[in-house]
Amino acid sequence: MRLAIISDIHSNLPALEAVLIDLQKAKPDAVLCLGDVVGYGADPLACVKLVREWCDAVVLGNHDLAVATGEGIEMLPDHGQVAAEHNADELEDADLTWLANLPLTQVIHDVTLAHASPQFPERWMRIESFFLAQEQFRHFETNVCFVGHTHMPGVLSETLGVLRPRAGHRFIINAGSVGQPRDGDSRACYGIFDSDTYHSDLKRVPYNVDRARQRIREEGLPSSLGRRLERGN
Repeated sequence: MRLAIISDIHSNLPALEAVLIDLQKAKPDAVLCLGDVVGYGADPLACVKLVREWCDAVVLGNHDLAVATGEGIEMLPDHGQVAAEHNADELEDADLTWLANLPLTQVIHDVTLAHASPQFPERWMRIESFFLAQEQFRHFETNVCFVGHTHMPGVLSETLGVLRPRAGHRFIINAGSVGQPRDGDSRACYGIFDSDTYHSDLKRVPYNVDRARQRIREEGLPSSLGRRLERGN
């Protein structure tokens, strides 16, 4: 089965639209979302509508929770708190309810989905050390777990020396970020994974960054949120 994995859209409508156009070329059997549909960007309503239309499964991100319920908003950076409050005001009640009720983890098509980590999904941990990464494999049963949260695409293997996904091994794959990449590449990022062959591809998609920045200005959000889109960090 051919799966498209999107994550960390962060209300960036131009980026999401560009990715949805691109993934149609890949013709996936399912589209899976790793959360943080909202936050930071200027167009939460349109992004939520598209994710609800396109995605076969969605898990909860920390910005989704903050926008929908206010929980954890104090843990966000200052500009993230401003954006969360803006996004909450822009969304309809039905969409806020939908966000608030998203699961923390989900198993679908023989892969596990978690926004930050499978070990403590409610704590929004960053998997940033070897030992923490190895511990994660004890907390999901499938061969592959997809995560987002750090906005940094990459692959972690349970087996030392196995660098690329292949059958017979277990992996954690970070799909990067559609709406706010932080690996120095400003292009939107998403993943394609074939569960039969284990072929995994992280795709980069150019989008209209100027339009995303303009929307941030139009909505009166902090200008720093627009500048970082250009830098990809």
